[in-house]
Amino acid sequence: MLKIHFSGEDILRTRVAPAADPVWELVLSLHVLRGRTRDPLTAHWRRSVARDLRQDASSEQLRLLFALSPPRGYFPDFLTPYASVDGFEAGLDALRRTPTASLHRDLSVLAAENQLPSSAAALARGEVAVLHHLAESMEQYRSLAISPYWGRIQAAVAADRARRARALLDGGVEGLLTSLRPAMRWENGVLEVRNYPHSRELHLDGRGLLLVPSFFCAATPVALLDPALPPVLVYRVDRLGGLVSAEVNGASASGAARDSLAALLGRTRAAVLQASDEGCTTGEVARQLNISPAAASQHATVLRNAGLLVSHRERNSVLHTLTPLGRAMLDA
Repeated sequence: MLKIHFSGEDILRTRVAPAADPVWELVLSLHVLRGRTRDPLTAHWRRSVARDLRQDASSEQLRLLFALSPPRGYFPDFLTPYASVDGFEAGLDALRRTPTASLHRDLSVLAAENQLPSSAAALARGEVAVLHHLAESMEQYRSLAISPYWGRIQAAVAADRARRARALLDGGVEGLLTSLRPAMRWENGVLEVRNYPHSRELHLDGRGLLLVPSFFCAATPVALLDPALPPVLVYRVDRLGGLVSAEVNGASASGAARDSLAALLGRTRAAVLQASDEGCTTGEVARQLNISPAAASQHATVLRNAGLLVSHRERNSVLHTLTPLGRAMLDA
């Protein structure tokens, strides 16, 4: 179990990342791609990416990146720099500037349980050319495995952020931390991460905690190994019906979903969809539209069954947020 200890100052400095983190998603997707999971929500993605990698003549250049990201266990902290909260390019710039001492330390930990290619030894020595090659490999992999699916990833993270924002408004930071159950438990100033692979204590020491919602994170949240780095905790969001590319998703919206969407014709359901743009409870929908809570719940159920809304129960209320298809309909 991982126990994260908060002071009053840490609670004030805890926040949720502003959007899906492209570097974390990239690295964690490597684990999903090569792991033994049979998650049907990523099955299409795994097949497509594996096929594209086999067909990509330059995929051999990804060998070092894959070696640094084994499907299970430790992967180097330097692969996911804190600067990636500001975007992919900011994250890669930080990676290219990784101090040699950090490279050597992280790779020594990784090499203790994994066989690494010879290029990893050059990377551990801080050779600039190898570090830049690694960054280029991440760009190459991203264009193939992440960018075509980025809209779905962003939408799933945005839906989770709406849920956490509501928890924060209703209960402050402690309400936010409590909302992370069941994978985590908040009690008496300590956030406990269950099923963590190692028994560990992390004291934030006034630095606060950056919570990073992630599509590709496994069921168990992820923290950096080095306690001196800015504290980050990555956790999995609901995947909202799977992962398909923009092209496939567009075909689905215009084809297979057409019959379901026919049931949505009408101003009231359109208004329910609009009200759910930033997250809205059933009671709030009823008040905004001047309809009964039972009617609001019925309309939300139809929208949810059509794949336009996702609903989460929070204590005595149900929060509705848009799925990628729902947002596409709203923006059309």
